[in-house]
Amino acid sequence: MKKYISVLLIMLSFQAVAQLTDSSLPPLDKSPMDMSYYPDNYPILKIQGKATEPLVMRVVYSRPQINSRKIFGDLQPYGNVWRLGANEATEIDFFNDVKVNGKKIKKGRYTLYAIPYPDKWTLIINKDTDTWGSFRYDSTKDAVRMDLPVKKNEITQAMTIVFTKTIEGANMDMYWEDVKVSLPIVL
Repeated sequence: MKKYISVLLIMLSFQAVAQLTDSSLPPLDKSPMDMSYYPDNYPILKIQGKATEPLVMRVVYSRPQINSRKIFGDLQPYGNVWRLGANEATEIDFFNDVKVNGKKIKKGRYTLYAIPYPDKWTLIINKDTDTWGSFRYDSTKDAVRMDLPVKKNEITQAMTIVFTKTIEGANMDMYWEDVKVSLPIVL
């Protein structure tokens, strides 16, 4: 009997330590952070020795989920500046100079914002970085802003940003709910 009580006490001690350790860590985020590259899968191609083009850009963003909510026009009101994701404002790194909407954007790191409307998004590339949400958005730091048409698309549960190759460079394609918006980037 003593042996069983000792084993039980040891197991309870391990459980208490495990709970103490787990509670000291932050919980998993509901909107996980993700990263997309152009060229697609660049880090994997690089370590495999299969990269045929240099790294041009990457976007770092948190991926909110629909979770039975109405997103555009409700959770994200039309006409309001949005961080283009969840949590920290979405950031894009350009590893070379590029052109967006006819304007040269120097290589570097920028924040992306959008102002959604039913038929278009005003997409903003802003020089302020390392910010949470769009609470401190400062339009005087805009590098470029442009209107992009909204296309209806199949439902995308988790917001997704990917790059697709084009003749002049790449599109940064943004999907969420039943919306697709593409930002043309000239390399």
